[in-house]
Amino acid sequence: MMRLANKVVMVTGAKGGLGSFVTEALLTAGATVVGVSRSIQQSDFAHAAFHARAAELGSPAAARGAVASIVASEGRLDAVVHLVGGFEMGGFVEDTPDEVFAKMFELNFYSALHLFRAALPGMRAQGSGRLVAIGSRAAVEPGARASAYNVSKAALVSLVRTIAEETKTAGISANVVLPGTMDTQANRAAMPGADFSLWVRPAQVAGLIVHLVSDEAAQVTGAAIPVYGGA
Repeated sequence: MMRLANKVVMVTGAKGGLGSFVTEALLTAGATVVGVSRSIQQSDFAHAAFHARAAELGSPAAARGAVASIVASEGRLDAVVHLVGGFEMGGFVEDTPDEVFAKMFELNFYSALHLFRAALPGMRAQGSGRLVAIGSRAAVEPGARASAYNVSKAALVSLVRTIAEETKTAGISANVVLPGTMDTQANRAAMPGADFSLWVRPAQVAGLIVHLVSDEAAQVTGAAIPVYGGA
């Protein structure tokens, strides 16, 4: 059964450590996937329903342009899966430079804000849509010496839940997934002494996102879903 047949899904960070799993899972479920990033290439995924869009999403105008190009080529946009983000330690709150806060908010909050604001008018017009963002366990269980990251991810959760409240009668859902440490190559390289068996499997997160994008999850909105693995 092709759960996402005839669905057009925009995925940011489509070829990243999590993004490759999410993109493959969406394609397997029957979706047309438009992967958007600065370095994405058509050759990154050998699937006829994958379309690469090399684009910068760091401003409202760029986000609007990317969304408009997808609608123009595909005829519609059914879902946005926003996987782009970043992490940086910053010391104690009082010692964390303003630049680190600005960087974390740009990567983890404003990128989602620009993109979702660009997608929402068209989704309202067609009476349907799915927005999914990747947050972090740190948004609700913050750790020490990562204040900028923690607060930016908490802001993302609030943004998604606000959108859900504003669109609950418009046929649109908005949800955020809160994974713990994920078992990616980058994380293994950064923490070689960790017990990888306790980490979150990207395929598990990808399967959850497929469900959230599907019609079966139409009434799931405003959820901040923890995926903590064995930690």
